Amino acid sequence: MKKISTILLVSIFMMSCGSKKKVVTTKKTPKKEIVIVEETPIEIPAKIKKSSNGDVKLAYIEQYSDIAIEEMKKYQIPASITLAQGILESSSGNSELTLKSNNHFGIKCHKNWKGGKTYHDDDEKGECFRVYKHPVYSFRDHSLFLYGRKRYMDLFRLKITNYKGWARGLQKAGYATDKKYPNKLIKIIEDYKLYEYDAKALGKSVDEIKTKATDSHTVRKGDTLYSISRKYKVSVVDLKKINGLETTNISVGQKLYLTRLDKD
Repeated sequence: MKKISTILLVSIFMMSCGSKKKVVTTKKTPKKEIVIVEETPIEIPAKIKKSSNGDVKLAYIEQYSDIAIEEMKKYQIPASITLAQGILESSSGNSELTLKSNNHFGIKCHKNWKGGKTYHDDDEKGECFRVYKHPVYSFRDHSLFLYGRKRYMDLFRLKITNYKGWARGLQKAGYATDKKYPNKLIKIIEDYKLYEYDAKALGKSVDEIKTKATDSHTVRKGDTLYSISRKYKVSVVDLKKINGLETTNISVGQKLYLTRLDKD
């Protein structure tokens, strides 16, 4: 009897020891939850193959749209923006950086990054970029990257379906140095109707989510910044900020971009 008890105790001890090797550590910060799997080899992704009609962008959308929708529900970042950025930053999942590190958004290491690292030429030679075990972690880190930084706070004041405002706001906040970055994102969104995924995340039809406000206003004779702000229900302060104006002076023919700050 003693012999059997000893065997049982040893077995239980060995099982408990074995389970400890599979522990996943979870680090929690305010409004964030980052799950890190320690010492786990990276899952090397395969190249995104073309869709049935030969379109690699469409194949990327088909593969990652569900993840983008879930991120929108959790962090209030338009799925259309997430997908367009992923397509642009990762060359539809086929860039060298993405294939080597699962980094779909070109996010660099920065001082607080404790995960895997790889080095890649970008604005400068041999810059440090984040490495992820699986693409899903890249999408989550993209959400946290925008959600947790002060410089992107104004984006979350935009109407969540205002993908044009988000595209311009990202470039203005410093996500990309390319001045054409907003137009590139907007073109991808409109060419592939990515706003349909925003509607899906909100449980609405595309017609229901269409932004009622005009996207821009061309200054006419007699217009003032104040009269324009009243017309579109956008504050003078916001109009100046959106358009990079230092004063309230405007001229006939000038195109002013508008931003709706109300949410659904």
